[in-house]
Amino acid sequence: MPELRPRFFSKPEWWYHLTMMPLLFPLGNYYLMGARYFGGWRPFVAGTLLVAVLYWFSVVVLTVAVRWAVRRFPHLWQAVPRTITMLALVGGLTAGLAVLDVWVYSLVPATGVRFTRAAVEPILVLGALFAVFLCLALSIFYSYGQWDRHQADNDELKRANLQHQFDTLKRQLNPHFLFNSLNSLSLLIGEDPAQAEQFVDDLARVYRYLLQAGPNARPRTAADAAHELVPLQGELAFIRTYASLLRARYGDGLRINVWVPPGFATHYLPHLSLQAVIDHVIQHNVMLPKTPLVITITAHSEGLLRIQHNRQQKTIRLETNQNGFAQLETKYHLLGQQRLRVEQTEQHTAVLLPLLNSCEL
Repeated sequence: MPELRPRFFSKPEWWYHLTMMPLLFPLGNYYLMGARYFGGWRPFVAGTLLVAVLYWFSVVVLTVAVRWAVRRFPHLWQAVPRTITMLALVGGLTAGLAVLDVWVYSLVPATGVRFTRAAVEPILVLGALFAVFLCLALSIFYSYGQWDRHQADNDELKRANLQHQFDTLKRQLNPHFLFNSLNSLSLLIGEDPAQAEQFVDDLARVYRYLLQAGPNARPRTAADAAHELVPLQGELAFIRTYASLLRARYGDGLRINVWVPPGFATHYLPHLSLQAVIDHVIQHNVMLPKTPLVITITAHSEGLLRIQHNRQQKTIRLETNQNGFAQLETKYHLLGQQRLRVEQTEQHTAVLLPLLNSCEL
């Protein structure tokens, strides 16, 4: 299907011209021709045809000039140079068109118009006044339209920013995890108040870490990804607290072991990397007291953090949100690091995360 070209005149412009023609045509012809315009059918037809052709020719020429001025000075703060340019263009063109109108009328004997200075001067005065009012009106309407669009864009940006902040806060709070944690807490309160108190403390630590570490949004640049790097020591402390909450929920069906030598504590990795991997493992594996899911976190001398678990994949695989794991891969890609490595055997699956030292930051 061929692309449609935009119309030269908008619908409001068409309505304006079609509405003004029945008023302007008789007045203009009466001004130039006098009572002769209504004195017979020949001067009436000749004057009407001439004014119609000259009117539309003038409208097209002036519209092109005005739109050029708008394109030359399109911004809201350019209202003054835009208006001055319009006045210069429209004023000069109006004067030229006025002389042209009188000259064309003088070529048709039925109009009775003579091309003289006395006939041209009143047209020039009216044309100058018309140019001033037209340019001021167009400049005001255009500036108002620019201001209105600017306000609409600002409102849209504010709404988008608020929506982004809401989405970011929702990701940080993780409503699904919070709901499950509160359910576990309600059970512990009746069964073991001391453990329930510890559970509340751990939950507070987890959310304090989530909220203090910054927005968990998808990074767009390497600077964004580098800004979210945290020391491995802090990440391990968080994951131990996080693991205690998971154990309260899953009981003996889940075990999380951390065996990382102290020498790796000063290395860095993206914020919430371990949580993203652990959540991914839990979503896709069965956890039962007799056959628990065992997740082991260790560090390798080649600068890799290994998160390994025994394979107990669910028979029915549910569609789950993979954004956390996908964002983790994006962060490592932006940092110029190797891709996440996944090693699988019949019994185990391991995810290997590159660790960054202070020299690489």
